[in-house]
Amino acid sequence: MVTSDQRRRQLAREKYERQQERRAKARQKARRRTAVAGAAAAVVIATLVGLTVGGVFDSKKDTKDAAAQPSASPTPAPKASPSPAMAIDAKAKYAFSLKTNEGEIKIDMDAAKTPQTVNSFKSLADKGFFDGTKCHRLTTEGIFVLQCGDPEGTGKGGPGYTIADENLDALGKADQNGQVVYPAGTVAMANTGQPGSGGSQFFLVYKDSPLAPTYTPFGKMGAAGLKIVENVAKEGVADGDKAPAPKKPVTIEKAAVTKNQP
Repeated sequence: MVTSDQRRRQLAREKYERQQERRAKARQKARRRTAVAGAAAAVVIATLVGLTVGGVFDSKKDTKDAAAQPSASPTPAPKASPSPAMAIDAKAKYAFSLKTNEGEIKIDMDAAKTPQTVNSFKSLADKGFFDGTKCHRLTTEGIFVLQCGDPEGTGKGGPGYTIADENLDALGKADQNGQVVYPAGTVAMANTGQPGSGGSQFFLVYKDSPLAPTYTPFGKMGAAGLKIVENVAKEGVADGDKAPAPKKPVTIEKAAVTKNQP
């Protein structure tokens, strides 16, 4: 027969065991919450790192070196301006003339292939947007380009609007590294690394350059213009510059876009 003392001890033991079981379950739940929170934090951190490395926050993404990438980082505006209304003959060919301190660079453009780009450049040139601006960047490794079109001369300036990418398949299919060759003489739009982010900045290719096919190729330099850019490149880049400017300064004194006569 179970005495009253034995019964009390049994009840106390069972109560103690129930308390221990509840505490163990509480600790287990706490550990699970901590693990979930830690995993979530890790996912957020990994995502941010991936976005940065992938170029969403870094507009100077490149497979080799950030300096070897034609990029533009327009200063964000509260509200972007609309791109210019179409005001060119979308079936015609145009000439983009850059009168620089080093000589004249003539660029042939085909509006049938890049109507938005040609229209934007004509609108900007007609307003004198490029006049007095410097070609702010020269790359001499990996890719070989002279970059121009930034009114601020910092790589961050633009017209206050962006235009769509065009003609991206013109240079053929990408290789196993996701690149195509932009031939010497090609003139193409710079961008932030994101689709449809081109503004006013463009780059002049003076030597065959492998790049991702994400930069609108919209023009071709004549032989005299290509020679000018080659001579600038031979002088190299300015010292102590993170986004190297050409050692031989290049200023666009006057830019004009004119329709070629049939």
